[in-house]
Amino acid sequence: MKKKKRSSSKKSVRKSSRKPARKTSKKPSGKSSKKVRVGKVKRLSQADLKLFRGLLLELRKKIVGDLKQIEGETLNTSQRDASGDLSGYSFHMADMASDNYDRELNIGLATNEQQILNDIDTALKMIDAGTYGICEIYGTPIPKKRLLAMPYTRLSKKAQEEEEKNKRRS
Repeated sequence: MKKKKRSSSKKSVRKSSRKPARKTSKKPSGKSSKKVRVGKVKRLSQADLKLFRGLLLELRKKIVGDLKQIEGETLNTSQRDASGDLSGYSFHMADMASDNYDRELNIGLATNEQQILNDIDTALKMIDAGTYGICEIYGTPIPKKRLLAMPYTRLSKKAQEEEEKNKRRS
């Protein structure tokens, strides 16, 4: 059996060729109203912008139609008309509760549709400004796959997850 020779008692220190990581601050909690300066970010081509503008306008048209339908069915009718009760007599409380639930559900749907409509209008303005497809928080490009799924999105997946996490905390 051979014994290894020790050349010296000191271990040689090998320097790493890696640079220390830069400290980056976590993005702001909650509000995404801060505009990020868009520098040298790869922007979408004119053909892509035309495609997304078409998608946004088509989606906008559909949502406006949905909102008009919800408004016509729910918001412009009285509870008595909605329940089909044409007599002056009271009806069962369970029927009234069911009608109230349907009415509140439709109002919630209309609120969600209105928010998406506002997001679509913002996305169309971003196309005109040349900032469409760029995350508002990080300033990075939003993948086309995400834009095709949600053409009105303003945030990358990572930024959206952080924003939702911050909303749950508060």
